[in-house]
Amino acid sequence: MKINVRYFASVREALGTGGEAIDTAATNLGALRDELIARGEPHASALARGRAVRMALDQVMSNDQAALRDGSEVAFFPPVTGG
Repeated sequence: MKINVRYFASVREALGTGGEAIDTAATNLGALRDELIARGEPHASALARGRAVRMALDQVMSNDQAALRDGSEVAFFPPVTGG
């Protein structure tokens, strides 16, 4: 399926792009993250499982189990703090 992936803040800086359209076999956000990590650097470091990375699916904060569908928009970004 084709999805649109957007990257924000330090994730965008690490990857050198704000987003991309990709074809994926992933069925949920966790599998997509693993698929992107498997690309190697810089994705492996920017999206590493030990790193705090938030995910949104179609502009709704979501977890690893959120199901993808054709045309979904996925966003990856670091946690945001206020103060």
